[in-house]
Amino acid sequence: MADVVALRRADQPSDRSSRVASAEPDNLARLRASGLVRAASAPADPTGVAHILPVEPTLARLLPWGGLRRGSTVAVAPGPSTGATSLLYSLLAEATAAGAWCAVVGRPDLGLAAAAEAGVQLSRLALVPAPGPDWVSVVAALLDGVDIVVAATPGPVPAATSGRLAARARQRGNVLIPFGQWAGVDLTLTVTGGQWHGLEAGRGRLRRRELTVAALGRGGAVRSRRATLWLGDPAPARVPDDMTPIEATGLRLVAV
Repeated sequence: MADVVALRRADQPSDRSSRVASAEPDNLARLRASGLVRAASAPADPTGVAHILPVEPTLARLLPWGGLRRGSTVAVAPGPSTGATSLLYSLLAEATAAGAWCAVVGRPDLGLAAAAEAGVQLSRLALVPAPGPDWVSVVAALLDGVDIVVAATPGPVPAATSGRLAARARQRGNVLIPFGQWAGVDLTLTVTGGQWHGLEAGRGRLRRRELTVAALGRGGAVRSRRATLWLGDPAPARVPDDMTPIEATGLRLVAV
């Protein structure tokens, strides 16, 4: 008797493949419930905690996310008062202490000793003091692998360029900190006032610096906020009476 061959259409699933296909949704549901898998479009941290880099408590009150949110662009802009660099150090200190890596582009005058005194972990700080005319490519490359990238530009930045770099920071999940005026940032921090403490009536040592910082942005940060940031020793030591005052840079200092 001739052999009977059963033919099946190529697009018709076999019983085994049907059973596997029907079991896949149940298995996937169990894996998702256990937290072992997630959708590609879902954030790696549903709570958002891992997406926030810590900052100094006073600055945390100015930032709508309570810290530096990954994917955001936060500018440190020059204001009517000095202190923008000190404000930048304060932004980086807590994040680098928590393990984040930072790169600063275009600041050859950056004081590493001052950064270390402000709490910045120099072992996690990379410097590109002179990126040259192709600074945009340098910043873009750093955004591929560094948690926080500070970009100090030689002049005004076209809106198309700032938008492209901000989009790259959002895509990579890093924080872009322009040092200067940039268009389209999520938040701008500006030092609007400040003073030194410790000299008293022309005699003593500079111990603390008080900065008034204003924050203005878009979305949750559209309403302007202000806070006082204190830098330096919170408890100034008493200066001995036998120290001799000297004149320096217009201030009454003491010889130590």
